[in-house]
Amino acid sequence: MTPAARRALAAASRLFYERGIHAVGVDLIAAEAGVTKKTLYDRFGSKEQIVVEYLADRDERWRAHVGERLETAGPGAADRVRAVFAASREWMDANSPKGCGMVNAHAEISDPSHPAYTVITGQKQWMLRLFTDLAPEQARTLMLLHEGALVAHGLRVFADPIGVACEEAVEIVEAGSGHGA
Repeated sequence: MTPAARRALAAASRLFYERGIHAVGVDLIAAEAGVTKKTLYDRFGSKEQIVVEYLADRDERWRAHVGERLETAGPGAADRVRAVFAASREWMDANSPKGCGMVNAHAEISDPSHPAYTVITGQKQWMLRLFTDLAPEQARTLMLLHEGALVAHGLRVFADPIGVACEEAVEIVEAGSGHGA
């Protein structure tokens, strides 16, 4: 990717997350990145493709972030679930004050024929597979706790929803494995 394309993607990523995908046009992205609209279209082809690149980049960074936390987690399912929720808290604090970028994108892109739709749903399917690998019997419940915590974090309805969800998730995993109180 050229430096101009990287600037454009960085500007688009910031703007899409802060203002919403539909609210941001290519003129604004070009102006914020200091590039021409021609450069945007030459590199990405369409606004839809810029959206795909934004979400794919965010997803790739998210997966790497979770992977790093899991590498240092203990071997038990509860330890690994704690690591996922800790990664989520770190990520949300650093990158997502308005809630999960994929959930927010889905609020705007719910048409399965949109090219970004598979990126959005792909991340959530990956999360479900991750929880299934960690605790097969409780995976759906863990996923629901996790996703609800991300939404509650963005809404700021109560303090530390990710921590609250993590405690519940660990209790569920420990009870399911016979290690609960």
